[in-house]
Amino acid sequence: MNRATSFAFALMLVAAAPPAAVSETIEEDATALPRNRFVWNDTGTGEPLSIVISLSAQRAFVYRGAQMIGATTISSGRDGKVTPLGTYPILQKNAVHRSTIYGSSMPYMQRLTWDGIAIHAGNNPGFPDSHGCIRVPAAFAKKLFAVTGLGTPVTVTNDFEDRPAGADVPWVGPSG
Repeated sequence: MNRATSFAFALMLVAAAPPAAVSETIEEDATALPRNRFVWNDTGTGEPLSIVISLSAQRAFVYRGAQMIGATTISSGRDGKVTPLGTYPILQKNAVHRSTIYGSSMPYMQRLTWDGIAIHAGNNPGFPDSHGCIRVPAAFAKKLFAVTGLGTPVTVTNDFEDRPAGADVPWVGPSG
């Protein structure tokens, strides 16, 4: 095969190559999200769902098995009202919830602790500003609410790096 034929054959192979996996796009897009934005592409495969909240990056990452299906910016607890680190199951869900402590609306609330920490739709200024809850954009909260169940694991960490390929649980760094 001469160089021209080889080049034409290579172009044909590239043109016929399948598109990049969606998870690569979500993972790339997740790092550059402006506040109040999210990416979502749920494959609906039925694999177990897990959520990782990175306080240092002010991001939430949603996985089905080892594949990222969604990511968003968050607003976590401000100074004096920190969002606690740890792994929590979703304990309660309420699409139309009102805080008994602050009297504020918490749409698509998913409770993580019985003392008031939850993921819910709310103001997302791009920095920690809540009373300890994890606020996410409303459209993201609605999508997340639709796919989670009681017991879905949520890991809240300061040092989330990445998730190893094939991992069955959220990866957190050494001090997670």
